[in-house]
Amino acid sequence: MITSSQNPKLKLVRALMGRARERRAESAFVAEGVRLIEEAVNSNWGFRFVLYDETLSERGTLNVKRLTSLGVECDEISPSLMKSLSDTETSQGILAVLNLVQLPVTNYQLLNHPAFFLIPDSIRDPGNLGTLIRSADAAGVDAVLIPPETTDPFAPKVVRAGMGAHFRLPIVSMGWEEIGRVSESASQRVMVADMEGESCWETDLRQPLMLIVGGEAEGASEAAQKLASQRIKIPMAGKTESLNAAVAGSVLMFEVMRQRTFPFT
Repeated sequence: MITSSQNPKLKLVRALMGRARERRAESAFVAEGVRLIEEAVNSNWGFRFVLYDETLSERGTLNVKRLTSLGVECDEISPSLMKSLSDTETSQGILAVLNLVQLPVTNYQLLNHPAFFLIPDSIRDPGNLGTLIRSADAAGVDAVLIPPETTDPFAPKVVRAGMGAHFRLPIVSMGWEEIGRVSESASQRVMVADMEGESCWETDLRQPLMLIVGGEAEGASEAAQKLASQRIKIPMAGKTESLNAAVAGSVLMFEVMRQRTFPFT
């Protein structure tokens, strides 16, 4: 049992939870909570180690036993130490340090449907980015491309809001020039969410597509606007001027899925 707050594992957890630079340097990130640990286990994700305390639920304990049987280091710590590490208001009694790996993007030519990528541009709120990644997974997006202006997708709050989508969906950091090359190689049309654009209900979204969703404060960046060939919007009946970025992006992604599932007649 780990009892010292200066234990190297605890120091690593603090560093990874606090700074994107540390996550990149260590090629690792932190996942906290029973469900996230379970999602990582079920996805055969690479574990560095697990920390848990005596408050852990039966479901969480089963995961610890499973990981221990697989050779993963699982150390018990005191509830007070767990509380000091936790990024949540109420800890579930378990967290893990995981390998930060990039899931491969399927070869565009081998996809059995038109390639569909999401670009969350200038999204700085971790909750919004995590929600967008979660919705992307649910809507059948093939990959999420993270431009320089967007917050780190493997920050603790982003991972928690993603609810396990990080373990199933390729999430790739890219500069705008590389994003442009990818769109050309996959023959993808680039569209940006914009309240001055065409209605998404009247736009054909069945073609290979990159969808850019900009931040709430300033919208899509200048680089994103230059890359996009079309602007699309969500028609609204009420007087609200705009939607939360995560909500707007989710609506648009599911409209893409709807069109591809139930094509226009």
